[in-house]
Amino acid sequence: MTTLPPGLIPRGLTREQAAAYCGCESLAAFDDWVRRGIVPRAMTGTTRWDRRAIDRALDRRSGLLSDPGPSIDEWLAEHAR
Repeated sequence: MTTLPPGLIPRGLTREQAAAYCGCESLAAFDDWVRRGIVPRAMTGTTRWDRRAIDRALDRRSGLLSDPGPSIDEWLAEHAR
């Protein structure tokens, strides 16, 4: 495995990393956020969460995006055809 330079956050996060990145105090809390649609599921075919997709979901949820567009799950469903 390649080590990233100090300070560089990987884009593909493990479940544990994604939970910590979101500030969830437990994996159960993170799983609840995923279940409730606060943050997206892991990327299709992986066990990794896209850090940018998490950022976008949280930006939408907090109202930081003026034109949020489709959620990542809506986009994936539309482009899965």
